[in-house]
This record gives sequence, C-alpha cells and structure tokens, in this order.
Amino acid sequence: MPGAEGMPAGRVALVTGGTRGIGFAIAEELLGAGASVLLTARKQDDLDAALEGLGAGERAMGVAGSSDDGGHRASAVASCVARFGSLDLLVNNAGTNPQYGPLVEADLGAVAKIMDVNLVAPLGWIQEAWRAWMGAHGGVVLNVASAGGLRPGAHIGAYNASKAALIHMTKQLATELAPGVRINAIAPGVVRTRFARALFEGREEEVSARYPLGRIGEPSDAAKLAVFLLSDNASWITGETVTLDGGITQRPW
Repeated sequence: MPGAEGMPAGRVALVTGGTRGIGFAIAEELLGAGASVLLTARKQDDLDAALEGLGAGERAMGVAGSSDDGGHRASAVASCVARFGSLDLLVNNAGTNPQYGPLVEADLGAVAKIMDVNLVAPLGWIQEAWRAWMGAHGGVVLNVASAGGLRPGAHIGAYNASKAALIHMTKQLATELAPGVRINAIAPGVVRTRFARALFEGREEEVSARYPLGRIGEPSDAAKLAVFLLSDNASWITGETVTLDGGITQRPW
C-alpha cells in the first residue's frame, strides 16, 4: 500500500538528532507518509517529549546517546531492526558547533569535536546501517549538510568545513554504495531552529532581508525536501546535495 509522496507504507527510518528543529520535522513528515521512526538524541527527557509530541504510538521509539559514540550507534541500529524489522532510511541530522569566531584562532579540541559529530559520526551511522540491513536489502541515506558547506561564512568556519566534507563524503559514498543504496544531502541556509538561533535571534528582519525570498527557513521546508529525497519519487537521484536557502547562495558577494 503506497504512502504519501512516493513513500511505500511500512518503511523504517532512523533519524539522528530527532527531538527538535529539522530532525523533528523530518520525523513528523516521515510518520505522516506511513513510515515507522526511531529517533536518537543525547537526553532521554528530550526524546520522551518528542515522542509525546509526535503522537505516533508504536510507530515511533527513541534511543538516547551521543552520536559520536560508536556503542550508541550500534545499539540504536540494532534496536531499530529488532523493533521494526528493518532499517530502510537513515537521516544524519545530529550536529554540533562549539566554535564561534575566526578559524585561525579556534580551539583545536572544539574543531575535533565538530568533525567527530558532523562528519565521522554520520559515516559511522552509515557503516552500522550498511552492516545491519542496507548492505543486503538496500536503502536510502540523507545527510543534513548546510549552505555554509558551499561557501565561506563568518564566525563558523569549522562548522562550515565539516559540512563541506560531509557534502564530499555524500558523493564518495554514492559511488561506493550504488546501486542498492542511494545517498543524498540537503544544504539549508538559516532555518528557524534552536541550534541556529544565534544567527538570527534579535535581528530576524535584518537577516531575512538578505534572502531573495525575504525570509529565513522553517523546519518544514527542510522536511518536505528530505522526505522527497528519501522517497521512491527520487529513485534516480544519488550523490546530490540540494541547496535549500531561499536563494541566498545565488546572490553575488
């Protein structure tokens, strides 16, 4: 029985960093399309609140832990397959950015943390999903990158570098995992989330004016694109990063 937007009912998704913002919106959209969803996040309280907000009952579950912890990744993937019987869709959304300021002055420990969470951990999740299910049965991966991975930006150079590397890794793995597994990425601009609030809070009108479409993004904007790329409607798309930024990267410097 087909679900909404080209998503066959019964698909199973694992969404990292799924308790708020873009991750929560993607989980909500996937559930609406008929999928079952496992969410991960660092705090159990946040997971409990998110699951209550989703109201999906037995079609949603959460596993707490840090995305850069290999044991957590293995446990979450195993729990997903045990509970729902498969792992068809993986969304690498969890991210961090403890560095703000000139990259040349950045604390290298903070830079290493950014790379561990934003680049190494997504690879680890893909490896776990491949070993547990996708290598034998196929599947789809979506990496949440950033428009900052496409061009330099002030103050968040380490974060942008990690997302640029994630975009390249998406292309690399698309060649390695085909034809059984498709892998794409989205590159959002500033989206109204708690994670991004330092980029717009208190000056949203000013920030919005920089965007040709006149506003910052909403989590639902990213979620609708994400679910399209995860669905069978995108079955001939792999290795691509789709920019979702209200047109800002099209503006001249």
